[in-house]
Amino acid sequence: MIVRLSKVLLVASVGAFALLVGIDNLLDYGTNLRFVEHVLSMDTTFPDSALRWRAITAPWLQHVAYWLIIAAELACGALCLAGAWRLFRLRGASAARFNAAKGLAVAGLTFGFLLYYGGFLVVGGEWFKMWQSQTWNAQAAAFRFAACFALVLIIVLMRDEELE
Repeated sequence: MIVRLSKVLLVASVGAFALLVGIDNLLDYGTNLRFVEHVLSMDTTFPDSALRWRAITAPWLQHVAYWLIIAAELACGALCLAGAWRLFRLRGASAARFNAAKGLAVAGLTFGFLLYYGGFLVVGGEWFKMWQSQTWNAQAAAFRFAACFALVLIIVLMRDEELE
């Protein structure tokens, strides 16, 4: 039972994290909007870079990008919390039922990994060259978040056996 409860608590904790990040971005909209604006506009990347043509400077597109990030954070959090609740409700069920109930948790964890790895490290870090900025570089934080989601995903995907 402790292994199943551990999985529930791990999924719930990353779900609460993602939901809190999304809610904070709604409540304090302007703070992280500035981050998104600077990353997308590439205004603090190397000035002689031949890749600055990728910059997005239209404010409305920057807002759209930020809303997509917020929506992804909220969706990830909701999926993880719903998945944790489903697993909690079935913590005493057969191994087959418990394993079959992992779908929402796996979806939320995968979504969180894709948000932080794909969105922040691949798109923000490489496409918009966030790594070149001394001020607006969140790659270390994004890697930590992606690693947490990946680690919990691996643990959740481990097959559960029948309870003794």
